[in-house]
Amino acid sequence: MLYVLSFFHAVIQERKKFGKIGWNVASDFNMSDYQISYQLIDLYLKKTHESGDEVLPWDTMRYLIGDAMYGGRVTDDLDRRTLITYLQEYLGDFIFDANQTFYFSRQGADYIIPEKDDMEQTLEFIDEISLFTAPGVFGLHSNAEIAYYNNAGKALWIDILSM
Repeated sequence: MLYVLSFFHAVIQERKKFGKIGWNVASDFNMSDYQISYQLIDLYLKKTHESGDEVLPWDTMRYLIGDAMYGGRVTDDLDRRTLITYLQEYLGDFIFDANQTFYFSRQGADYIIPEKDDMEQTLEFIDEISLFTAPGVFGLHSNAEIAYYNNAGKALWIDILSM
């Protein structure tokens, strides 16, 4: 679940680089959102284990992470809906299904939860993930990348000219 939370955090952070295409209103997601969400997951995992329940309170965790932690920074309703949709797609019993692999995305590569036994193998798995990801991984159309490169090129020229 830590990997899922980390992937979620990375996706919502990376959408920022696409400007208005990524988020209607720029939100300041930061590590404190991540850390508190991690603590919430830890709390609910321990609470569920101690009470002997077999089902995690997914709706509660999605609400607290999506609406309270990260969602507290989102002012646009469509951005909030996007954020909540990511959590609905990423957090649920389906991530533990042994019969079917869960894919975050299949754009350019298969983005899955690593099934490694120890931390070193998991870190090696993470290091093998491509540094250049298609906009589809973030739920965006491929044209978003064209707009990003155009804006980056313009910003570069403006900076060169100002020097």
